[in-house]
Amino acid sequence: MKSLQVYSRAGCHLCAVLIDELRALVGDQLRIDVRDIDTNPEWHERWFMDIPVVEHEGTVVCMHFLDPDAITGILRG
Repeated sequence: MKSLQVYSRAGCHLCAVLIDELRALVGDQLRIDVRDIDTNPEWHERWFMDIPVVEHEGTVVCMHFLDPDAITGILRG
């Protein structure tokens, strides 16, 4: 099953909104792997100023806000 990685952190309102919207959009078609940047120094350094970030196969799909068209493209591909 294809998966998406979402870089976020606890207490981030934008992260919570994006994750909720993403789950509603993909349903059970994609696995969503939520990664708390505060649990990994590399993630924290890389994404601290940019969360939430959605990646697919190592490519950033959207940042800060959900891009439904980008996600729909992944679902079709």
